[in-house]
Amino acid sequence: MPANLELGLDTFGDVTADPDGALLSHAQVIRDLVDQAVLADELGIDFFGIGEHHRADFAVSSPETVLAGIATRTSRIRLGSAVTVLSSDDPIRVFQRFSTVDALSNGRAEVILGRGSFTESFPLFGFDLSQYEVLFEEKLDLFAELIRKKNITWEGSLRPPLKDQQVFPRLEKGELTTWIGVGGSPESVIRAARYDLPLMLAIIGGPAQRFAPYAQLYRDAMGRLGQAERPIGVHSPGYVAANDAQAVEEFFPAYKAMRDRIGAERGWGPMSREEFEREVAGGSLYLGSPETVARKIAATVKALGLSRFQLKISAGPLSQDKLLRCIELYGREVIPMVRGMVGTG
Repeated sequence: MPANLELGLDTFGDVTADPDGALLSHAQVIRDLVDQAVLADELGIDFFGIGEHHRADFAVSSPETVLAGIATRTSRIRLGSAVTVLSSDDPIRVFQRFSTVDALSNGRAEVILGRGSFTESFPLFGFDLSQYEVLFEEKLDLFAELIRKKNITWEGSLRPPLKDQQVFPRLEKGELTTWIGVGGSPESVIRAARYDLPLMLAIIGGPAQRFAPYAQLYRDAMGRLGQAERPIGVHSPGYVAANDAQAVEEFFPAYKAMRDRIGAERGWGPMSREEFEREVAGGSLYLGSPETVARKIAATVKALGLSRFQLKISAGPLSQDKLLRCIELYGREVIPMVRGMVGTG
């Protein structure tokens, strides 16, 4: 078990509702996200991550811009994406934007790189989905060079080569912390090891323990490559309320609205209350009272040997007042209990 466990929060910036149920503007949701991060910083939460989407039901298309705003109002919390869709972006621009956030935050920036579970960015930015795999592989190869070298000489198949090129602004301190987000592909796990980067497992359904072989695969691959141990993290959805029943009643309507909307696009049937409660009881929804959520997080941390756990709290139109109360309970009650249960500082 790692000596220090980090406990953070994620949000996808879902468009939320006001007290009367009317959906808020994208602009207001973004301002509310800043307030959420400021509260998380005040509570001593370790990390705040923001996802990237390019569709009407999510407010954030540029996480690093929002993170830059948060950086100027916080002092200690680490700030990152959840995830950055590298396949449809330019690695140099991604590096420049995050090195700017790193400067504004005095070295607190991180990036989680992934291919994303949505594909709207591909046609929006003129990329061919048939190149889904090669785009990510080649852009990750360049990004790995950018975070480790000041002068870049690199060649690929999708863009002109770079020769002794410098990229600015430079990082002030060390290396930009860069995770590889993985949804359950063994090939992606091996890729993270090959590039000697930390692994972030996105576990959004079923018991987290089923990902233990992926964590072991990553550690084994790192060992075969002669590389030092790197952190493993998990990102999973959840919600904290005063008690289990209240958590279910507050979270279920918003979660179902989000799940059914996305499910309709992907050919899934509507989610029943029974399916939801099964996921709460035995799957990867970390939902309930502070003690219930803490026990479930601690079990996942122990089963996978995690260095970080990130609770994704956004869920469709779930309102700002509920999200802030969830953050408060997570920071004041859940985190101390988890640390006590797993015996880390």
